[in-house]
Amino acid sequence: MAEIKTIAVLGAGTMGHGIAQVAAQAGYQAFLYDVSRDLAEKGVRKISENLKLGVDKGKVRPEERDAALARITPVDDLEAVSRCDLLIEAIPEDLSLKRSLFKKLSELCAPTAILASNTSSLSLTDIASAARGPERVVGMHFFNPVHLMKLLEIVRAYQTSDGTVQAVRGVGTRMGKQMIEVRDRPGFASTRLGVALGLQAVRMLEEGVATAEDIDRAMELGYGHPMGPLKLADLVGLDVRLAIAEYLYKELGSDAFRPPQLLKQMVRAGKLGRKTGLFLEIRSRDRISGGPLRKNQPAWAPALGGRRVRLGNLRLLPWLR
Repeated sequence: MAEIKTIAVLGAGTMGHGIAQVAAQAGYQAFLYDVSRDLAEKGVRKISENLKLGVDKGKVRPEERDAALARITPVDDLEAVSRCDLLIEAIPEDLSLKRSLFKKLSELCAPTAILASNTSSLSLTDIASAARGPERVVGMHFFNPVHLMKLLEIVRAYQTSDGTVQAVRGVGTRMGKQMIEVRDRPGFASTRLGVALGLQAVRMLEEGVATAEDIDRAMELGYGHPMGPLKLADLVGLDVRLAIAEYLYKELGSDAFRPPQLLKQMVRAGKLGRKTGLFLEIRSRDRISGGPLRKNQPAWAPALGGRRVRLGNLRLLPWLR
C-alpha cells in the first residue's frame, strides 16, 4: 500500500467533522465533504470551536490549532476528493446509501485508495461488495467525541486484505488511537455490547426499577463507566440508538435487542436526546410526579389527562400524545 498523506471524510456531521479534526491534528491533509458547501463549512466551524476549547483548557497550543485548521479543506464535490489516499465515510446509517457511495468512490478514485466506513453496525461485507476492488474496503469505527475517545474499532470485511488493515492501523496509531480488530458481524464488538446494555437500561427505566439518574450512577460508580448508559443514549441520539437496535434485532433475532416501547415513543415524539434537548436521562431529580399509574401503564408515563407533566426539570406532554 502507498503511504497515506491525504484523507477525505465524507459527511460533515458530528462524527465526520470529528474524524477530520483528528486527521488534521495528526498531520494529514484533510478534506471534509458534504452535499453542500454550507454543511462542509459548518463542520469546519465545529472543528474550530473544539480546537478553541482545547486551547482554552491548555490542551492544545495556539500554533497547533492554527496548523490543524490550515490542513482542512471543506468541499462539496466528490471530484475534489478523488485523489485522496484514504476516504472515510461518515454518512447516515443507511445500507443502500453507503453502497451507492462506495460504488461511486471506487469508480472515481485510484485503485490504490483505501475506502473506509465509520458504520457502527452495518455489514462491511455488504458495503464492500458494491465497490470495485472490495479488498480495499475496511471499517474504521470511531467513537464520539472523536477527539477525546481513544478507541478505534477496525472491522475486517470478508474481502478486506491484510495490506488494507495494516495501512489503517498505521493511520490509527498516528492519530493516537488504541485499536481493536473485529470480524464483520452485526454490531461488531463495541456496538453489540453497548447497545445491549443501553436497551436494558431503558427497560429498567420503563419498569420503574430506579430513576434514570440512579441507573446511570450504578454503572458509573459501580463499574467505573465514565458515562451511564442513558446519558450515552442521549449523547448518541435516541433515533440512532433505535435504528441500530432494530437492525441488530432483525439480524440476530435476540430479544436483547428488541427495542423498548419507551425508546420508540420518545423517537416518535421527536425527543431524540441532546440534539433536541429532550432526554431519557433527566438532569435533576427525575422523579415522576402527577398521580397514580393506569393499569399496564409504564412507570415513566403518569396519567394526567390533558395536563402537562414535569419530570425533574423537563416539561413534557402526556405520554399518549
